[in-house]
Amino acid sequence: MNKIEHIGIAIKNMDEAIKNYEILLGTKCYKVEEVASEGVKTAFFKVGESKIELLEATNPESPIAKFILKRGTGMHHIAFDVTDISKEIERLEKEGYQLIQSSPKNGADNKLIAFLHPKSTEGVLVELCQERVQ
Repeated sequence: MNKIEHIGIAIKNMDEAIKNYEILLGTKCYKVEEVASEGVKTAFFKVGESKIELLEATNPESPIAKFILKRGTGMHHIAFDVTDISKEIERLEKEGYQLIQSSPKNGADNKLIAFLHPKSTEGVLVELCQERVQ
């Protein structure tokens, strides 16, 4: 793992949360993007070499909507940048980690992503991220 890529935060209202985090972080949101396949709208802020990702559900069946219903708003996941996501998935599976996806899929901010189940990571949802080659 190369670095913390971002921390994902589940929120209910994107406009309010963007205003709040722009004040908190002293920087503007640099990207808002919808990932229809995940039922989520995202907003990103750069903080040093890492990012904060706000996550708003776009439908009641999305993972974010279910998360907020069960746990409320707040930290959703921590994402780590990896050089080769397929090799990292294979390595972690061999080490006994439970993956939510066994192959990478397209995510926001030009990334390939895969999630590890919180049961394998002390209760924290972990995302692996690799920059997509265009």
